[in-house]
Amino acid sequence: MDDIYRKALDELHDVLVAVDKAQIATALDTIAGARRIALYGVGREGLQMKGFAMRLFHLGLDAHVVGDMTAPHIGEGDLLIVSAGPGDFSTVSALIGVARSAGAKSLCVTAEPEGAAPRVADAKLVVPAQTMARDTTAPSSVLPMGSLYEGALYVLFEMLILQLRERLAVDAGQMRSRHTNLE
Repeated sequence: MDDIYRKALDELHDVLVAVDKAQIATALDTIAGARRIALYGVGREGLQMKGFAMRLFHLGLDAHVVGDMTAPHIGEGDLLIVSAGPGDFSTVSALIGVARSAGAKSLCVTAEPEGAAPRVADAKLVVPAQTMARDTTAPSSVLPMGSLYEGALYVLFEMLILQLRERLAVDAGQMRSRHTNLE
């Protein structure tokens, strides 16, 4: 098992160091400047987006998960962050269109920069990892299906939170004070 652990961790490392620093900077600027943030993803990508929404909330940002009953209307000054690892999902592209029509900006996190969703988003953050889009034609990961992409999202999002925390001058105690006490 040690060999598999090492291989998986090495793969995650290789993906994360390959993420474009300029795209990270754009994502940070876009998130920090948003009035309200809505996040969306499907399947396991969606779970990572929910975790990211939670951390953005802990920072004190007005962050919501699309589909939750409390997700507000978005418009001018707002941001929709979506994940489309394989490059597109019909719901992701539809939501980008809704955001654009409402005057909101969109940021698409993806492994496939030429996919339909990242091409129409206002900004993209490319995470160059295997997803289900390529797991049968060009498998490159020891992890199954899209797990490399999903695992990289988790670590990348936590690193973005650390950078936003510093930029927004939020300390760990402030973040903790926003954590639910209903567990």
